[in-house]
Amino acid sequence: MSKRVTRCRWAEGVSLEYIRYHDEEWGVPVRDDRTQFEFLILEGAQAGLSWSTILNKREGYRKAFAEFDPEKVARFTKKRVEKLLRDPSIVRNRLKVESTVTNARAFLDVQQAFGSFCDYVWDFVDGAPIQNRWERDSDVPATSPESDALSKDLKKRGFRFVGSTIIYAHMQATGMVNDHLISCFRYRECAKMA
Repeated sequence: MSKRVTRCRWAEGVSLEYIRYHDEEWGVPVRDDRTQFEFLILEGAQAGLSWSTILNKREGYRKAFAEFDPEKVARFTKKRVEKLLRDPSIVRNRLKVESTVTNARAFLDVQQAFGSFCDYVWDFVDGAPIQNRWERDSDVPATSPESDALSKDLKKRGFRFVGSTIIYAHMQATGMVNDHLISCFRYRECAKMA
């Protein structure tokens, strides 16, 4: 008989894919530019939708957006965007699809200016994950001073779909903040990765 683990409540009872995402990815510090780009695209696509919708379309996004290679996505033409808008494996929202191309170009500019996107983005949390100690789901904020600052700077650099709430979700997903509840089995595991 397997031992039951305690997870963040948002991950319970949705789907096995959702649980896997919580148990293996969410809150793990990401120091790889391509993975940062992937989450930036997916978090922007999620705006106004459920995360489970995006997880279900993640493979579609990988295929549609060149395995999240920002150099390739930055070269997408208007013709390619029109083709993507007919692709049911992604969210077919013109503004979101076009913003992915715009964001890829801005992403490359950040890489050129800072050496890597990770060097740039991690500077907003002084290079190490913020270790929060939330006891209840209702304690977890939707934004933070750090997400406000990063969002503002990203917008200044030409990124779109990067409001503070989206960026805070990005920071949670990429482990820039550890927002697992302290009762969750992943809290200590992610804290050790810091």
